[in-house]
Amino acid sequence: MKKKNELQVQVNEAILACQDKQADNVTVLELEKDSGAFTDYFVMCSGTNSRQIQAIADAVDERLEALGLRVTHAEGYKQAEWVLLDYVDFVVHIFSEKARQFYDLERLWKSAKRLEPAELMAKPKTRRTAAKAAVLKLSSVDGVATAPKKVRKKRLG
Repeated sequence: MKKKNELQVQVNEAILACQDKQADNVTVLELEKDSGAFTDYFVMCSGTNSRQIQAIADAVDERLEALGLRVTHAEGYKQAEWVLLDYVDFVVHIFSEKARQFYDLERLWKSAKRLEPAELMAKPKTRRTAAKAAVLKLSSVDGVATAPKKVRKKRLG
């Protein structure tokens, strides 16, 4: 499995590709590790007609391929009722409204954590350790900003 940040960037790109093609009802499910799931995330959306569904699938594929990520398995492109794009660590499902209601994956995977696209797309917060904070803290000597003495000694010495 990939590092979580790298995976989130890839899922974000898939979400953005869906949104760029005006996909409806974009939803993300984070699947539980002990649920028997074969992947970490489902990205689901709907299109209004077969041409839009194919356009969404093409956009996802192009955007992720630009990151160096190739789809490992794809299904349903020609029929364009339910297109499945498998990227191993996440799967993109692009449905017609009718197919989405019929298969109702959200109900089937109701134990999964439902995420709003914006939650995944938020930048991860960085933690500042005490050492980093000390380096960032500047003191003034004769009007010139310098690092604290302890940091200066370590660098010089």
